[in-house]
Amino acid sequence: MIRRRVNIVCLQETKWVGEKSREIGSTGFKLWYTGIDRKCNGVGIVVDNDYKDKVVEVKRMGDRLILVKLIIGDEKINILSAYAPQVGLSESIKRKFWDDMDGFMQSIPLDEKVFIGGDLNGHVGASNDRFERVHGGFGYGNRNEEGESILEFASKIRSSLSKY
Repeated sequence: MIRRRVNIVCLQETKWVGEKSREIGSTGFKLWYTGIDRKCNGVGIVVDNDYKDKVVEVKRMGDRLILVKLIIGDEKINILSAYAPQVGLSESIKRKFWDDMDGFMQSIPLDEKVFIGGDLNGHVGASNDRFERVHGGFGYGNRNEEGESILEFASKIRSSLSKY
């Protein structure tokens, strides 16, 4: 992060247990994370020294979602780190993840910015068929069911934003 001058990083598969925060050595970076099992999942957000004191809120949901809200100047910025269920997990686990993502998005006022960083575990494919408003057509390969869920989520977000 120092060498690349990255201010904020979203992490997945951290495999740390608990809902905590900690300073990272003497770097000045701070990590907020959530996790349930040392063997799988877990997400976190690392914020550098310039921005860590601007964090005003942290929301965690299970071991797949964490949101950090910062106030920078007069902008409210929400950073969401997400780790979607992998291919092969049950449909109920996948649906719960996307419902939780939707709940997080619904909780953010429309005048605040949102950045999502994560491993959404899907292939959106090369074709933007049915999703022209959210898929630029620059992907590759074929879309899978998980990619369809990503595009449906993006469409839902865009539709809710265009109402206002």
